[in-house]
Amino acid sequence: MARKRKLEERENHERWLVSYADFITLLLALFVVMYAVSQVNEGKYQRMAGSLVNAFGAQSDRSVLITPESAPSSPVQESPTEEDRSIKKARRLAEAQRGQQEAMEVIARDVVAAFQPFRSLIENGQVRVIPSSRGLAVEINAKVLFAPGQAVLEQNSARVLEAVAQVLKNNDYPIQVEGHTDSIPIVTDKFPSNWELSAVRASSVVRLLIGSGVEAARLTAVGYGENRPVDSNDTEDGRTRNRRVTIMILSNSDRNPSDNLEDAPQETESASTASERTACLFRREKLA
Repeated sequence: MARKRKLEERENHERWLVSYADFITLLLALFVVMYAVSQVNEGKYQRMAGSLVNAFGAQSDRSVLITPESAPSSPVQESPTEEDRSIKKARRLAEAQRGQQEAMEVIARDVVAAFQPFRSLIENGQVRVIPSSRGLAVEINAKVLFAPGQAVLEQNSARVLEAVAQVLKNNDYPIQVEGHTDSIPIVTDKFPSNWELSAVRASSVVRLLIGSGVEAARLTAVGYGENRPVDSNDTEDGRTRNRRVTIMILSNSDRNPSDNLEDAPQETESASTASERTACLFRREKLA
C-alpha cells in the first residue's frame, strides 16, 4: 500500500485583506447612496409641489409662508346689544333714583330739625313734610302764613319760612312753590278769583326764600287756585287744609317743573296720614 504524502500546510497571513476589501466596498456604496439621496431634483420638486398645491385647491405658483407659532390671541369682545344697553340704562336709572331718594330723606330730616322751635305746628298738623314721587313736599297751612283773603306774609310767618330756607339753600335741587285755596270764590279788587290769590301767595313765599339766601334760578311760583284739593271742600276742616302753600323740592333737577302737573294728584294723602308721617320724623329727629 502506497503511503500518502501529507503536504505540509502553510499559514495564510493575507486573508484579512478579503474582509477589509468587502468592508470598504460596502462603506463606499453607503456613501454613494447617501449622496444620491441628498441631491434633490429641482424639476421633480417643483412638479411635486405643484401637484400638492393643486390638490388642495390653491394656485401652483402661490408661495407658502410658514410663520412661527404665536401666543394665543385675546378673545374678541362683542359689541353690546340693544338688550345690554337697555339693562345698563335701567341700572343707571335705578342707581340715580336711589341716590335721589336718599338725598330727599336727608333733606326731610333737616327740615324737621329746622322746625324744632315751631314743633307745635308739626304736632297740630299745620306743617307737614311729605315724601312723594316728585321729591319732597313741605306743606304749610295758609293760616300760618297769611291772614284770610290776603297774600302778604304775616310777621311771625317769616321766621317759619326762614327756617326752611336755611335747609333749602344748602342744596341745588329746583323748588316749586305752589299756592292753593279752597273752593269758596273770592272776588276783590286785588284778587278777582282764587287763581290770583294762590299765585300771589306763592310769589310772596318765593320772594322771602330768595331774601333768605335761596338761589332765585331754582325757584318757581305756581298758583293752582282750588284745583288741587287734598281734602274735601264740604267740611270746614277740609277747606282749612286745602288752603295751603306747598314748597316742593323736586328730586330730578333736569325736569321742567311744569311737567309735574300730571303727577300732582298723586301727592295727596289724608290729613291723618301726613300728620303721622311728619310727627314720626319729628319724634325721630328729637330723639337723635
